[in-house]
Amino acid sequence: MFFTYLRRELRRRRRAALVVASGLALGIALVIVVSSVSAGMGRAQDKVLESLYGLGTDMTVTKAAAPAGSDAQRPRFRFDAQDDGSGGEQSSDRVMVRGFQTLAGSTVGRVGAQSGVADAVGGLSLEVVKVSGAFTRGRFEQGEGGGGQGFGRGGVQPSPQGRVEGGGADFDVDNYSVYGTDVTKPALGPLTSSKITSGRSFTRSETDAKVAVADAAYAKEKKLKTGSTVTVKGTGFKVVGIATADSGDAAADLYVPLKQAQTLAGVKDKVTTVYVKATDSQRIGSVKSEIQKDVPGTTVTTSADLADTVSGSLSTASSLAASVGTWLSIVVLAAAFLVAGLLTSSAVSRRVREFGTLKALGWKSGRVTRQVVGEAVVNGLVGGALGIALGLAGAYAVTAVSPTLQAQLGGGGGGEGLRGGFGGPGREAAGRTLDVALTAPVNLTTIALAVALAVTGGLIAGAFGGWRASRLRPADALRRVE
Repeated sequence: MFFTYLRRELRRRRRAALVVASGLALGIALVIVVSSVSAGMGRAQDKVLESLYGLGTDMTVTKAAAPAGSDAQRPRFRFDAQDDGSGGEQSSDRVMVRGFQTLAGSTVGRVGAQSGVADAVGGLSLEVVKVSGAFTRGRFEQGEGGGGQGFGRGGVQPSPQGRVEGGGADFDVDNYSVYGTDVTKPALGPLTSSKITSGRSFTRSETDAKVAVADAAYAKEKKLKTGSTVTVKGTGFKVVGIATADSGDAAADLYVPLKQAQTLAGVKDKVTTVYVKATDSQRIGSVKSEIQKDVPGTTVTTSADLADTVSGSLSTASSLAASVGTWLSIVVLAAAFLVAGLLTSSAVSRRVREFGTLKALGWKSGRVTRQVVGEAVVNGLVGGALGIALGLAGAYAVTAVSPTLQAQLGGGGGGEGLRGGFGGPGREAAGRTLDVALTAPVNLTTIALAVALAVTGGLIAGAFGGWRASRLRPADALRRVE
């Protein structure tokens, strides 16, 4: 009897039921879209952070860079001047540690032995400046960008990139980054943020092999391919693979085994960064404190620390979704529930004669109330189905359009420890901008939430209607007839 009466009443009042269901549908659809967009922004932010330090890294350990004006930061090049003025092609490489001071290789073991650390791996970030061209006797002044330093007969101090000319000198200056990676632990470190698109990655046995993996953009610029040879400071490295960054810029132009990088820089058993993976994300804070205590003088940077320095449209949109979007969803849902309740209560008031007659025929108040609540719950489920359909359509539209958001890295400060990314070997984080495509993934949890909201909306509407129905008396029907 319950279901027969329910089916008949819903069929008779299709228009009113559709109005109630539509209100709930709009609120539920908004919740789905906001939740999926927020999830997409979380993924985008994770992608930005992974582009700096690679997959699986929870924190890094570094040591602050030497003061910016020290002689160690000023590469000097020496060429043989030609007395006859004829010049001659010459070149010179300088390999420098990039971004941070070096740490003893034993630091990796000390960090890895800390409680809560699942794995730790060291890496060495280098900058190579290559100057090549003709040089004749004379005095020359450094070009723009070189800090106003002069150079003369025996030495050249070029600007970081470009071409230096003047006073009989004609030089090409090329700088690129090299990262020394621990090939025995390929699952941790910056190289994991790139995908091998040609050739292969390193093997665990190539700890001291003269092999390299080139970033795709750098390989294209220098016309490198698998099997090519690239020379760094007189040492030839065979390119065994080409890697394409998953997002943004790559961590380095060239990746070589850690021992080879240490040899190039003349820093035996040294690293610039220790990449750390925690056993549990909930323990990251305590692990950070333990490392700082056990390895003094270092900077421990977590992904949360770096996330605070991400600015730009990604950060703005993420904040809006987390604050405005969430509150907007709550307000719309509350309004939808209230409207559904008031409409249901109003519908019950219009059915006074019907319910009064049923009570006169022997229906108890509880039975009438259950009937009203049943109708409201069905309306809520219909609204939930419509809301899920609208929400999925909205999320699909966002993913299809994939609006591009910008993430400015390091713009928010964060101290010396954040320079160069999350302890990473890549380019300077400050002022670095990444473009990230926004998606709106919908997961089962969001769908389950939508169903729960639909049932909740139906129950709230049913509570309004049931309360109104419970107050009806058989005499109400007689008064309505009169």
